[in-house]
Amino acid sequence: MASTLIPIAALLLSSAFLLMAGGLHGLLLPVQGTLEGFTTLELGLIGTGWSVGFMAGCLLVPVIVRRVGHVRGYGTMASLAAIAILLNVLIITPGAWIALRALSGFCFAGAAMIVESWLNERSTSTNRGTIFSTYQMVVFASATAGQLLMVITPPSAFFFFVIGAILYCLAILPTALSTAQHPRPLKAARLDVLALYRNSPVAAVGCFLIGMVNGAFGALGAVYARQIGLPVADVAILMAGAMLGGSLVQFPLGRLSDSMDRRRVLLGIAAASIVIASLLFMIQPRAPWLVTGMVILFGATIYPMYGVAVAHANDFAAPDDFVKIAGGLLLLLGFGMMVGPIAASLAMDAVAPEGLFAFAATTHLLLALYVTYRMARREAPTRESFHGLPLKAVTPESAALDPRASPDGTPPPRSPEEEEQEQDATAPVSESESDQPPVDSPRRPA
Repeated sequence: MASTLIPIAALLLSSAFLLMAGGLHGLLLPVQGTLEGFTTLELGLIGTGWSVGFMAGCLLVPVIVRRVGHVRGYGTMASLAAIAILLNVLIITPGAWIALRALSGFCFAGAAMIVESWLNERSTSTNRGTIFSTYQMVVFASATAGQLLMVITPPSAFFFFVIGAILYCLAILPTALSTAQHPRPLKAARLDVLALYRNSPVAAVGCFLIGMVNGAFGALGAVYARQIGLPVADVAILMAGAMLGGSLVQFPLGRLSDSMDRRRVLLGIAAASIVIASLLFMIQPRAPWLVTGMVILFGATIYPMYGVAVAHANDFAAPDDFVKIAGGLLLLLGFGMMVGPIAASLAMDAVAPEGLFAFAATTHLLLALYVTYRMARREAPTRESFHGLPLKAVTPESAALDPRASPDGTPPPRSPEEEEQEQDATAPVSESESDQPPVDSPRRPA
C-alpha cells in the first residue's frame, strides 16, 4: 500500500488543497452573497456560472495544456482561481461574481483534470483500483473539510476569501515540486446526445435531471439555510453533512445495483428523495438539528444517483467506449447544473425558501416516471461492477482513472503519431458504430 501511495503523495496533497479551496469557495459565495443582499436569482446565476466555466474547462483546458505543458498549465489554473476568489472581495456586484465564478469553475476543472491525468499515468493494472479509491477519499474528505472551515470563526468581509486564496496557492506547490513523469495529453469530453441516448436513454435523461437537482442544491442549499435563519456555522455543518451522507451511501447503493437492475435502484433513490424533499417543503422545519438531519438524508439520496446512472450506461457499452460515454454524460450533467440553479431560485422566490425542495421533488418525480416507463420497455442488461465517481470534481480524466477505462485496467501505450491523432480517436461514436454490440453485453437502450 505504502509503495503505491508514496510516489503519488505530492499529487494527492495537491488535490487535497485544491478540493479544500473549492469546497470553501463554493459555500462562501452564497453565504456572503446573502449577507450582501444579492437576490436568490442572482445567487442561482452564480451557481450557473460555475457550471458554465467547469464545462468550458473540460473542453478547452486540454488544448491549453498541449501548448504550455502540465506544470505550467496547472500553475496557471490554480493561480487564476486564487485571483478570482480575491477579486470577489474587491468587486462586490452580482454580475462580477457570476463572471468570476465562471472563471473559477474553468480553472478548477483544468487543475483537477491535470492532477487526475497525472494519477492516471502513475497507475498500473495492479494498483489502479487502490489509486482510484484513495483519490475518491481525498476528494470527499477535502471538500468536506473546506466547507467545515467556516465553522472555526464568524464570517468577515475578507477572512475566508484570503484562506481560500492561500489554499489555491498551496495546491500549486506539491505539483510544481513533483518529479513525477508528465502524463499523456488530457482527454477533452465530447458530446453526442443521440449516441448517448441510443446507448441508454435512462442514463442520458437521468444525468440531465440529476444535474438540475444537484446543481440547484449545491448553489442554493446554503442560501436556503441562511433564509430560514440558521447561523453560518450551522450552514457549513448542514452542507458538509449532505455531502458526507452522499459519500457514505454511494458504495452500498452501488453494490446493491450490482445485484439487481440498476434502474430499480435509481428509482428507489429517486423515490426516497421525493419523500424527504416533500417533507422538507411541507413541514418547513426550523430547528437546526432537524433541518440538518433531514438535509443529510436528502444529500444521501441525491449524490449517489450520478454514479448509478453512469454505471447503467456502461452496462450497455463496449469497454473501449467507457471514457467516451462517461465524458458525454458529464456534459449532460453539466447542462443540468446550468439550468437547475436558475429554475430553483425562481421556485424559492415564488413559494418560500423550501421551494428549493419542491423543485427537487418535482424533478425527481419526472425522473422516476421516466425510469418506470423505460423499465417497461426494455429488460435489464448484463451488469458490470459498480465504481462510484467523486461528483464534486468529476472530469473526463476521472473516467480515465477509473479501473474500467480499459479491459485490463491499464491505458494502452500510444506512439507519438497516435498522440497527434488524439482528437480523431476520441470523436463521438457514429450511428453505424453505435449499432455494433459489445461481445459480452447486448447493445440495447434501456
